[in-house]
Amino acid sequence: MGVPTLTCHCRVCSSTDPRDKRLRPSILLAHNGQTAVIDTTPDFRFQAMRAGLERLDAILFTHAHADHILGFDDIRPFNLRQKSALPVYASAETLATLKRTFAYVFEDSPAVSTIPQVTLHPIDGPFEVIGTRIVPIPAQHGDMGVLGFRFGGAAYLTDFSVLPESSKLLLADLDDLILDALRDEPHPMHQTVEQALALIRELKPRRAWFTHIAHELPHAETIARLIDAGYPNVSLAYDGLQFEVRV
Repeated sequence: MGVPTLTCHCRVCSSTDPRDKRLRPSILLAHNGQTAVIDTTPDFRFQAMRAGLERLDAILFTHAHADHILGFDDIRPFNLRQKSALPVYASAETLATLKRTFAYVFEDSPAVSTIPQVTLHPIDGPFEVIGTRIVPIPAQHGDMGVLGFRFGGAAYLTDFSVLPESSKLLLADLDDLILDALRDEPHPMHQTVEQALALIRELKPRRAWFTHIAHELPHAETIARLIDAGYPNVSLAYDGLQFEVRV
């Protein structure tokens, strides 16, 4: 729901720490002058403006929940500027939901205004975008199948509650693991902080970053708590965070 959360006046939603201002989760990959975004959140337009995004070369979707797809229409300026359709990579299930949610994009009737121009690519194994090999990482978000993505020495796993053993084998030798850690209280569709830490202990990435963080976790206080608990390599991601990835 983003932080501050509408109607909430808790200490995190009222915090003056800019790292406690959290838009919906998404990341941008940049390589050799090309870019790919993972998920087009309802905040996509603002996120792209904040990042100074001038070009977009591909879109990857983890799943089709509203907080990950509702900025899809805002890719139109990139179509117009680049005079080309954008490739979209997602599971067959996610593509089917996109087609329903944005029916006006995919129906055959003539459009009276601009609409997103895309080419759809169902994910059925590793693929390449922006000169980078992308390995899909299947996971479960409650009863829903979702995808994480590995790119070189980093992996992005938002919105999941269970990671199958077969997927763990794809996550060896990571420099950076970005993973779901919603809050301390159990949730049927997301990892808790302790569940995320258990997975970090198992996978042993050099660094780990929590994402999809609810307003129960204050940034600075949670980091101090992680350090005190013996996890100096684990931090909370924050809006605008950038780091280099080994590919």
